[in-house]
Amino acid sequence: MRVLPLGEYTQRSGRLNLASRLPECFVKPDLGPKMYIAYGNALYPSKATTNLHLDISDAVNLMVHVGIPKDGDHSEYMREAYRAIDEGGSDILTRRRVRVKGELPGALWHIFAPRDADKIRDLLNKVAIEKGAILERNHDSIHDQSWYLDSELRDRLYHDYKVQAYTIVQCLGDAVFVPAGAPHQVRNLHSCIKVAEDFVSPENVSHCFHLTQEFRELSDTHSNHEDKLQVKNIIFHAVKDSLSVVEASERKTKSNGASSS
Repeated sequence: MRVLPLGEYTQRSGRLNLASRLPECFVKPDLGPKMYIAYGNALYPSKATTNLHLDISDAVNLMVHVGIPKDGDHSEYMREAYRAIDEGGSDILTRRRVRVKGELPGALWHIFAPRDADKIRDLLNKVAIEKGAILERNHDSIHDQSWYLDSELRDRLYHDYKVQAYTIVQCLGDAVFVPAGAPHQVRNLHSCIKVAEDFVSPENVSHCFHLTQEFRELSDTHSNHEDKLQVKNIIFHAVKDSLSVVEASERKTKSNGASSS
């Protein structure tokens, strides 16, 4: 926990982590840390480790281990990983980083802006209907985590909606920040161990609140139906604390003014 970047946001007691404002008498939400252990192999491009989804809170994800099988052709594994990075839309600096500097790539991320979530839903619904699927009530193509946007779907998303992902190659030791409400997907290029910690930033708390209302519309059996974050309580106590600080500052100012006069 001590080595997480931007500790004022990511630490449980961080001043800019609004979740820390909940009083001790509350059963606080489980924000982590959480460990993700998953196999990955660039030789199987159709296999995604985590399909497209979004989270109700902000998160930082730290890559702590990248493993490559020792009983195979190491050069083939790396060659396919480089190909995935190139086809995934990575920039030239990232390609140079893993090839020239020799940093070990673990996972390929595609992160979309929260404002583009509805456009992505619209595309996925169209594709599902084209394939003969019937969209059920309370269906949500992102919350159901049933899609991975391959290069063909990402090209169509850009062509039809002008929506483009932020492509991030997470190497060993890298931390990736994922804003609340940002649709994202992860493909492990090698076997990885990651540690994630959730937090609630002042900048994105409005997204947290909006998503809580959105999740309520899902079916009762959906894993995201409940408000596990307690976002309303978090907002209430964060505002209460802020007002108490302002009032204390005003009282101090008035007291100093009266004493000086």
